[in-house]
Amino acid sequence: MTTIAIIGAGRGLGAAVARRFGDEGFAVGLISRHRGRVDALASELQEDGVQAAGFVGDVRDPASITAALEQVTQTLGPIEVLQYSPLPQKDFMRPVLETTPADLVGPVEFSIYGPVAAVHQVLPGMRFLGKNRGTILFVNGGSAVTPGRGVTGTSVAFAGQAAYAQLLNEVLGEEGIQVSQLIIGGQIIAGDKEKSPEVLAQHLWELHAERKEFRRQVSAD
Repeated sequence: MTTIAIIGAGRGLGAAVARRFGDEGFAVGLISRHRGRVDALASELQEDGVQAAGFVGDVRDPASITAALEQVTQTLGPIEVLQYSPLPQKDFMRPVLETTPADLVGPVEFSIYGPVAAVHQVLPGMRFLGKNRGTILFVNGGSAVTPGRGVTGTSVAFAGQAAYAQLLNEVLGEEGIQVSQLIIGGQIIAGDKEKSPEVLAQHLWELHAERKEFRRQVSAD
């Protein structure tokens, strides 16, 4: 059995992805800053027959996220799929003329340093699994492709993450490791035909399983 590690796991999209991949036989490593939340979610998933465990990691601290991913591997097995999908903090979203250099530190740590640390940690294991197995999934809001003047921090940092993801896609694709990005315009809406957590989880499963698409966008809102 191999593992999906979900960075930024919560009760919405993270839980839906955990169940979707769990249905395919994956163990699930849930990573968040909040021990109580991921442990509670892991318990719920276990009751549904999904092998899951919670781990604590802070994406703004590269050493912390590296350690969490190492614990996932030691506990659940090799990480075949990495999903990077933490929710950005509200204070990252300031109007452009009110954004100072200090205001960009957090978004850059969150959206660039965090994924770079995560990718470096999981790559050796993905290479060990062999070609056409490993997948790295990035989940972003619409400002990753269409910057918004009222959400400057995420617009700038998501754009950097999108560039990093595209470069990874070009280079790692040559090794048989898939890198894909799911862009979600607007909010995730429970029960929605287009943007419910379950529908979005299916998109992420398809990006991993079909291995032919770098970017998929759901809604331009």
